[in-house]
Amino acid sequence: MSWFFALNVIDGPVPFAIWGLTAVGIIVLLIRRPTPAWLWRIVIALALGIGLGAGLVLWINGSKLFGAALPFAVGFWAPAGFATILLAIVSLWERGVWRKVVAALLVILALLSTILGINAAFGINTTVGSLLGVSAEDRIDTLPKPAPTETTSGPLYRTWTPPAGMPAKGEVKRLSGAYAIPSTGGFAPRDAAIYLPPAALVPDPPRLPFVVMMMGYTGSPDPTFIAKALDALAARNKGLAPIVIVADQLGYGGDQVGGPDPTCVKSTKYGDVPGYFNTDVPAYAVKNLNITLDHADWTIMGYSNGGACAFTWATQHPDIWGNVIGISPDEYPGVEWRADAIKTLYGGDESAFEANMPAAGIAAHPGAFAGHLAVFTVGEQDTGFIPGVQRNAKLAEDAGFSTTYHVVPGAEHVTGALDGGIPFAMELLYKRVGLSAP
Repeated sequence: MSWFFALNVIDGPVPFAIWGLTAVGIIVLLIRRPTPAWLWRIVIALALGIGLGAGLVLWINGSKLFGAALPFAVGFWAPAGFATILLAIVSLWERGVWRKVVAALLVILALLSTILGINAAFGINTTVGSLLGVSAEDRIDTLPKPAPTETTSGPLYRTWTPPAGMPAKGEVKRLSGAYAIPSTGGFAPRDAAIYLPPAALVPDPPRLPFVVMMMGYTGSPDPTFIAKALDALAARNKGLAPIVIVADQLGYGGDQVGGPDPTCVKSTKYGDVPGYFNTDVPAYAVKNLNITLDHADWTIMGYSNGGACAFTWATQHPDIWGNVIGISPDEYPGVEWRADAIKTLYGGDESAFEANMPAAGIAAHPGAFAGHLAVFTVGEQDTGFIPGVQRNAKLAEDAGFSTTYHVVPGAEHVTGALDGGIPFAMELLYKRVGLSAP
């Protein structure tokens, strides 16, 4: 079934086929001799559906349920979906068995079309697997063993010569089964994914910088965006790129609206999430991956919800993470549901909640961030996130991080933010960790 979970649901044939069949169903139901009663039913169904869809979009944006405003195209798909579903439902009472069958099928097609259309508007879940919260990557069957020693002859952009036959692109696999990352503190993450760049897939590969990345809420540990960016950079830099683990900071159900958000903290409800990222994942990487052991070459990185965790943990553990990257990050863990988070995960203790903010981590480690790289990016149209990202960039700069704040032209909070933010940040990281000339 891996082929099914790998099907493209953004711009492949699957969504266009579903949308086409839905359009045919609508046309079939509307082609008939009109009567006043039928016309009234259709008009009321369409008006009610459009109103419900538009009202839902306005409510979500007004309540900031997802933090950022919904993508513009959702304002089309939600009303169109509701209207089509109601059109199909009222058509179930039409005469003729074949029209009832078409109407029943159209209910299903309309639901699928709406889900696929809204998903395409966000652009985050690119495959059937990621949309359903099932990993589309094949399980890894072996990992390149760590080199016995680290060479210190100079930065890799200068000393590494790729051998003949090096793959043109990196490899993406799922870390599961015998290769799953153990979680020792009660947190139950979904399988992580790993990106191995071309330079890691050759005999006698060099030790490479290490990156841990997290995606947003709702979402899954999907390596699609960072793999695409790093393949492009590796092609220009002798196959060099960091080894990346894309790990899960949410837990099972994190791909669903209303799913868990542990707010990057250890809790009785979700277990030791920070322990997983700052103890278990590093220990696994050192034991199993051919990475440099110099923590100046280690980076914690996150998008949206994951960005809040990344900056928080970078400030709490400067000895582990030499660099931090936030792609349209939340300002701090739990910012979108602060009151409920304090009540649910912190036992009503607001001071404990604030102790898990980046500012508290910085205050606890004065002078520890000199020379650490911090990159924050945000979409130009992501007006709800821009102020918080700006405050975090200023906080990092004042703490001593070598800080860059970048606005991605024309981008909102979703695909454009990722496709514009990740390559920009990685260009800077390459210079920092010796993968390209400074």
